[in-house]
Amino acid sequence: MTYTSAELLAEWVGASKVPEEARISAAKCVFDLMTAAIAGYETPNAAAVRQIASATWGHGPAAMWFSGERSTAAGATFVNAASACSLDLDDGHRAASGHPGAAIIPGVLSLLGSLSLDGQRALAAIAIGYEIGIRISGSRDLRSVPTVNSGLWSGQAVAAAVGWLRGLSRQQIAHAISIAGTTAPSQSATPYTRFRGNSVKEGIPWGAANGILAVDLAKQGFTGPIDILDSSERYDRGRLLDGIGTSWLINSTYFKPYSCCRWLHAPIDALLTLMKDHGIHPKAIINIDVETFGRSLTLSNEVAPATLEGAQYSLPFCLGVAATSGASALLPVTKELLTDQTAIEIAGRVRMTVNPEFDRMFPAAVPGRVRITTASGTFEQTVLAPKGEPTNPMSWDDIGSKFQAIAAGRVDPHLTAGIRTAIGALRRGDVAPLQSMLEAKLFAGRNDTLPIERLKIVQ
Repeated sequence: MTYTSAELLAEWVGASKVPEEARISAAKCVFDLMTAAIAGYETPNAAAVRQIASATWGHGPAAMWFSGERSTAAGATFVNAASACSLDLDDGHRAASGHPGAAIIPGVLSLLGSLSLDGQRALAAIAIGYEIGIRISGSRDLRSVPTVNSGLWSGQAVAAAVGWLRGLSRQQIAHAISIAGTTAPSQSATPYTRFRGNSVKEGIPWGAANGILAVDLAKQGFTGPIDILDSSERYDRGRLLDGIGTSWLINSTYFKPYSCCRWLHAPIDALLTLMKDHGIHPKAIINIDVETFGRSLTLSNEVAPATLEGAQYSLPFCLGVAATSGASALLPVTKELLTDQTAIEIAGRVRMTVNPEFDRMFPAAVPGRVRITTASGTFEQTVLAPKGEPTNPMSWDDIGSKFQAIAAGRVDPHLTAGIRTAIGALRRGDVAPLQSMLEAKLFAGRNDTLPIERLKIVQ
C-alpha cells in the first residue's frame, strides 16, 4: 500500500518522542511569543479582533491572553495569534521563510482551559507543530512561490500539534492537515497589492484558527484531499519527509530584536554598527545605499508609512528610525514614530539595489550590505546573519532583555516577575503558573484597579 505524504507525516506525529532539547527550545519560543503578544496587545489590530471575538466565535473555556476574557479554542487562537503577530516581533525559521510560533503556540495553549495538559506535553506539541509546519513550507520552492505568507501553511502545523494533543488517530491527523491546507487563507492580493501596510498581513490568525477547526472536523469524520502534499510541482517529497525527527527544526528557530520584517534586519544591524564604530551623527548622513536580495524590493518600502504595518515592511523607514533613535526605537515601532520628520528625511536618502550574490543566498539567508556616505567619507558594513539567526543567536538572557524592554511601562513590575517565574516553571514542565498569567487581566482598563490587585501571582 502506498501512503500519501500527509499520512506519513501523521504517522510520524503519532509516534513522536520529543527530546528534552526540543522541549526546552519550545519553552524559549513561548517566552519570546509572550513578549510579542504583550507588545501587540494594545495595537488597533489586536483591539479590533478582541472586540468582535465573542460575537464571531462565542464564549468558551480558552483564555484570550491578558484580557481576563474567554472564547472557544478557535476564537482564542485567532485573538492571541493576532496580538502575537501584530508588530512583526514574533519568531521565524529560515527553512520556512515564515513565522511558526504566532500560530502554533496560541493553538496549543488554547487547550489549557479544556484539556488536562501538563507542561511537557504542551512543549512537545509545540515542537511537533514546528516540525510539520516548517517542513511543509520548506518543501516548496520558496524562490518561485507567489508569496511566502505564513498563513498558507501555519494552520497545518496547528492541526498536527492540536490533533496529537487531542488524541486523534493518525488518519484523522492526516485529514486535519489536509483540511487545513486546502482551506487556508489564499493571501491572493499579496503578490501584487501596493498596500502592504494592511491589517491582514500574512494571514496568520486565520490560518491558526483554521487549524483548530480542521481538527474539530476531522475528529467528526470530515475528510480532506489527503494527497494535498503529493504534487511534485508544488512540494519536494524529499525535503518534506527525509530525516524527520532526527534533528528537530524548532532548535534552529530565529528570534527578532526589532519589530519589523526579518528581511530588514541585516541592513539595520549593519547601519547601527557603522554609526557606532565610526561615530556617525544622523545629520551627517548624505546617502544610505543598501544591497539586498530581490524579495526585499517586493515590500512596500514606503518612505513615510501611514500605518504600523506599513512601517514593518519599509526598509527605508526602519533605517531612518534606527539612525535617529537607535535600536530601542524598533522594540517596538510605535505610532508616534510615524510622524518623526527626521527619520522620514533620512528614509528618503535610502537607495536599494539587488546584489546577485545575496539574491542567490535567499531564502537560506537574509543578508544585507550598507554604505553610509558622509562629507568625511563612505563607510561600508556587510551582515550575512542578523542578530537572532541560529548562527548569530539570541540567548535566553537576550530573550529576557527583550521581554523586559517590552514589559517596562506596559505591565506592572510584579506581573513582569510573575511571567518570568511562569516561564521558568514551564521549562521544568509545570504549565499552571503560565496558565494563571494568560487568564489574568494584565492591562488595566479605564475603570480598573491596578493589575496587581486582580492577580495573585503563582510563585
